[in-house]
Amino acid sequence: MNIRAWDYAYIFATIGLTVYGQLMLKWRIGAYGPLPAELFDKLRFLTGLFFDPLILSGFIAAFGAALAWMAAMTKFDLSHAYPFMALNFVLVLLLSGWLFQEPVTAMKVIGVTLIVIGTIVSALG
Repeated sequence: MNIRAWDYAYIFATIGLTVYGQLMLKWRIGAYGPLPAELFDKLRFLTGLFFDPLILSGFIAAFGAALAWMAAMTKFDLSHAYPFMALNFVLVLLLSGWLFQEPVTAMKVIGVTLIVIGTIVSALG
């Protein structure tokens, strides 16, 4: 398989767009408060969320990530490319701690470290 360094841009675009989408959804949904208990209120709440432009940008980012992933699949074996998706865990942990002041506990760091080690082992094998 002839892989150029530029081909990795598809994988990193997938990661970047996925992380952006998750962070954007968390940020904007947090501004709306908790999900109501009643079914009709839930539907109205979720429909309202969908029309928030920044939440919509998160959905568009997810679609863009899917397109980038499809492009990556034309360049790499799945068993080579997929371990890179573990970087999503690292980035979301770090950015959610920084942006949303979510706790970054020792157990979370250990867990993500184990994921990274497994990713490296898998990518090299």
